[in-house]
Amino acid sequence: MSWRGRGEPRYITAGYRGPDVIENRIKHRHLSSFVEVARLKSIGKAAVSLSISQPAVSKTIRELEEILGVELFDRSHRSVVLSYYGEVFLRFAGASIAALRQGVESVELALKQGASIVRVGALASASSRVLPEAVTRFLGSSVGTTPQIITADNVAILNQLRAGELDFALGRMGSPASMVGLAFEHLYSERVAVVARREHPLFAQGAGLGRLSDYVVLVPPSGSIIHDHAVELLIRLAVGPQLRRIDTVSTVFGRAFATTTDAIWIAHYGEVVGDIAAGTLRELPVDTSDTFGPLGLIVRSGAPLTLGAELMMAAIREVAGEVRAEGER
Repeated sequence: MSWRGRGEPRYITAGYRGPDVIENRIKHRHLSSFVEVARLKSIGKAAVSLSISQPAVSKTIRELEEILGVELFDRSHRSVVLSYYGEVFLRFAGASIAALRQGVESVELALKQGASIVRVGALASASSRVLPEAVTRFLGSSVGTTPQIITADNVAILNQLRAGELDFALGRMGSPASMVGLAFEHLYSERVAVVARREHPLFAQGAGLGRLSDYVVLVPPSGSIIHDHAVELLIRLAVGPQLRRIDTVSTVFGRAFATTTDAIWIAHYGEVVGDIAAGTLRELPVDTSDTFGPLGLIVRSGAPLTLGAELMMAAIREVAGEVRAEGER
């Protein structure tokens, strides 16, 4: 934000003090007082939040300004308003406090065997294909961290991650609007699969896909990451409006329903790859080569990660690399 129109920036002392200022003179109390006053726009409210006296907050702010050589707040206003230099300094001061807090928490948790938890949000396909082996390798690192795996649709995962309820996620890259504040690291690509139970009538000699509308079809609901792919497949297969459809993203329900009925299931390949290998489900001869989509790690931009989260992500990268080497089926 420009400081134009808010008065010329005022210097308390001339000249840059050098990096020794940060190393030797600025203390945590300076940063915490400054951040609270800036956040609450009131010295009095900041004093209450910090459980110290108002004069102590004022003195600390003046000390910080003397160290930096500039005024951090524009005192020409009746309310507390950041100066140009205050706005610049706030970005770094807030990040420093957050990083320090995260570091302290990480050390405390590391000292408590089993007390640390890494919260991972994942698509069902990733939970089936990548996470089991990645978690096995992660547990072998013996860091005393407990993995907590939360499986949901991609939209829910991104919302939980943005709200700070997850440390990171393994999912598909969402729309530009849904990825604001998040960073995506591509690991591998995955397509959609159309499957049915092994003894399904469509696999009978001479049977084609023309009778697909005779059966119930399990489809990812509107808003899910592969819904559009599923709809395009149904249009390509000339399935009309008479289609009997069940909207679901539940892998548990999809597997149970597709293996015990004549339903057709449209799902992420990763959700059903184990069932195909075991022979309980088979892929129908449908070309899904144009349904590949990127899967990867998603984190909050600029947010620090715990040691446990870093190690879990490293294990996921390793396993995902092996999946990619298989040919990104």
